[in-house]
Amino acid sequence: MKKVVTLGEIMLRLSSPGYQRFVQAEQFDVCYGGGEANVCISLANYGLEASFVTKVPSHEMGQCAVNTLRKYGVDVSHVARGGSRLGVYYLETGASQRASKVIYDRANSAIAEAKPSDFNWKEIFDGVDWFHFTGITPALSDSAAEITKAACRAAKEMGLTVSVDLNYRKKLWTPERAKEVMTELMAYVDVCIGNEEDAEMVFGIHAADTDVTKGEINTMAYEGVAKQLIERFGFKYVASTLRQSYSASDNGWSALLYDGHQSYVSKKYDVRIVDRVGGGDSFASGLIYGLVTEMPLGEALEFAVAASALKHTIPGDANLVAKEEVLTLMKGDGSGRVQR
Repeated sequence: MKKVVTLGEIMLRLSSPGYQRFVQAEQFDVCYGGGEANVCISLANYGLEASFVTKVPSHEMGQCAVNTLRKYGVDVSHVARGGSRLGVYYLETGASQRASKVIYDRANSAIAEAKPSDFNWKEIFDGVDWFHFTGITPALSDSAAEITKAACRAAKEMGLTVSVDLNYRKKLWTPERAKEVMTELMAYVDVCIGNEEDAEMVFGIHAADTDVTKGEINTMAYEGVAKQLIERFGFKYVASTLRQSYSASDNGWSALLYDGHQSYVSKKYDVRIVDRVGGGDSFASGLIYGLVTEMPLGEALEFAVAASALKHTIPGDANLVAKEEVLTLMKGDGSGRVQR
């Protein structure tokens, strides 16, 4: 069985119920999630050995986060304990023309204050096939950036495939700092995942004639971005989600995968959104699953897009679908008929 390790932060998510605004809410719905944790949960659901690496406080809130991962079959044996707090984020779910809103409260979290010595990468990567991280983790702090680099270096030395989801977050760092840190990390990366905003904000590569806020997608422009990324960094594959935001409730959803010679463009799904948080993570995990299990490239891409289309229908951060459900949608059954 293939084994994948991801590194990142898991946070407490507090969501205003339904479509309430923050100022209306008198209580919050609770779940736990974060980019790489979401990827790990999906991969465990698909039947892979998935191990999540992070640091959480040794108190009860840290244990709640660990319990969530364990519940979905994720290996938590390399989760370090310590630090004073678990990161928190607040979510207000938008609808129609009103956008969703996220407020972070994650400064000085346990993983942001972790040290490189907290993790023994030679031990963590023993017998592992694939390592995944996102641009969120090195943005948390200088020490988190050092930890990410140490992990990438060890992964390459031990022969793992390394993937990154660029995941630029303007609330965590500036484009200048992101470019400085991420450029250095790209030397270790085989598979790069990102959307048009990530490529532009981190590396200054612009997708021409594209405006997702108007539902306008130029597929050839995305292929041009992928070519530039491969030319600059030598990636084996570049993948980009193609989101057409008609409104907060309805999106067009597809993706492109480029291997340096040929582009693969997926089927497009028109999705009615229940919760779009974690949509990109569900795409990343679907693509990793397809590639690590050696699906043909076009099939791996279709698996990733179908999986992430389904995630948009599920409340919470993680994509709680089985491989069989993804395959059913891939085969064309998107009817939503009751399964009896």
